Amino acid sequence: MTDQANDPDLAVSLFVAIGRVVRALRQEAPSSDIGPGGLSVLVTLDGQGPQRIGALADAVAVTPPSMTRIINALEAEGLVHRETDAADGRAQVVAMTPAGRALLTSGRAAKVAALRRRLDELPPAERSRLEAALTALELMGGATLLAP
Repeated sequence: MTDQANDPDLAVSLFVAIGRVVRALRQEAPSSDIGPGGLSVLVTLDGQGPQRIGALADAVAVTPPSMTRIINALEAEGLVHRETDAADGRAQVVAMTPAGRALLTSGRAAKVAALRRRLDELPPAERSRLEAALTALELMGGATLLAP
């Protein structure tokens, strides 16, 4: 176990390790020209449903003009489309198309498969240590865990 004096070292080590894993998985996913901003938009639409451009800009932490450029590129690729906002007919919302969902699904599947391969290569003791750390990682990621 680490004590409070070693917590900064743990934070740095965890940050570096997570970064390496994410980069490794990203390299194994199918290539896409949509970029990280476009991927963030698809993930947001997948989780929250159709959104106005301003709400997407807030969710992805970019300016509305940048979001408009991202949406235009995604729309040109057939990954999203705009539709009239049911709550305000003057406004538009952005929704994911089946092609956008397929791209997101295939990318996730490739990353999960790559992660599975990496987990399979671990010795059983290391794999057990990862399983034991899952609850802490989920809490750090903002998950709300149900009481047993």
